[in-house]
Amino acid sequence: MTVTLDTLREQIDAIDAHILDLLSRRGRIAQAVGHVKAESGAPVYRPEREARVLRGVVERNPGPLHDRDLQTIFREIMSSCRALERRLTVAYPGAAGTLGRQALFQQFGSAVKSLPCASVGDVFHAVEGGSADYGVAPFENQAEGVNMRTLDLLLVTPAVMTGEVWTPVHYGLMSGTGSMEGVSVVCADAQTLRHCQAWLGLDYPDIEQRAVDSGAEAAMLASWNPGVAAIAGATSAEQYGLRIVRMQVQDDPCYLARFVVIGDQASGRSGVDRTSLVLAVPDQADAVQSRLLFQSLLARCGVPVTRFETRPARTGPWPYYVYIDIEGHAADAPVRDALGALRRHAGFVKILGSYPASL
Repeated sequence: MTVTLDTLREQIDAIDAHILDLLSRRGRIAQAVGHVKAESGAPVYRPEREARVLRGVVERNPGPLHDRDLQTIFREIMSSCRALERRLTVAYPGAAGTLGRQALFQQFGSAVKSLPCASVGDVFHAVEGGSADYGVAPFENQAEGVNMRTLDLLLVTPAVMTGEVWTPVHYGLMSGTGSMEGVSVVCADAQTLRHCQAWLGLDYPDIEQRAVDSGAEAAMLASWNPGVAAIAGATSAEQYGLRIVRMQVQDDPCYLARFVVIGDQASGRSGVDRTSLVLAVPDQADAVQSRLLFQSLLARCGVPVTRFETRPARTGPWPYYVYIDIEGHAADAPVRDALGALRRHAGFVKILGSYPASL
């Protein structure tokens, strides 16, 4: 027997009504959880709890919906229910439409109050001063390497890393009309221009490239002047009333950027965690020897290393620092043993944070 479209729609309507009922029940339970947390002083946001939920969604997914799509749906459910307890304020560098804001929503969902900051330093100050519950800061990207300003601030801040976000970077060329006719200047921040050099040189070799402070500023200029186009994230086009000429104009289509989440509450164990730490060594010669020693100690404790680099110090009493990312939580026995061994051989050890590994 042929199933009619009306019958299928009736089935969908019935399922939607059931989903709505379940979401309302979840919201009421979240409110009750909020009352219990308020009485005990427990934090509203537990990144390890949300990470476990999102991983469980993938493990139980029977299809046909894709894992990533289901995680997005459940992240928004958790975000909305969390806001019934208390709406978090999350600081990020830049303005609306920037990559930092994208990373913010990728981590927390959209039911938060976003706080744009003029600089990475202002993000840290907002968290340290209490005007933001959490902050999102750029840490590294595949084209430019680490963000030294963030490293410097992590070294001295009382805040801790509570999460990481790997964000895909999709740059779009946009203008007021959706075409390049009459456009003589392409604006973008300096880093974006570097990431799009080959493409711009091939498709628009005669158009001036002008560096500005941010993608949001580039989009704003394009909205004011029909002779200007911008390269920025797709959300900037919506924010400033522009039309996309072409997406994915960066030279590397698989380009990713890593952001770190900072807050004043340490994250508990999620089961799939990462720990970031910084160690100090006295001079360049010791830096080389210490690197080999640190790697040996970590291997001996059975702790995998995912990132290891030595940097000249910009601040502090030590001339060289070693930044390390390892698998596992500081409360895990192998990591705890490794940290003890490192402390016996390093001049200085600071755990920047243990947090759920990016999904």
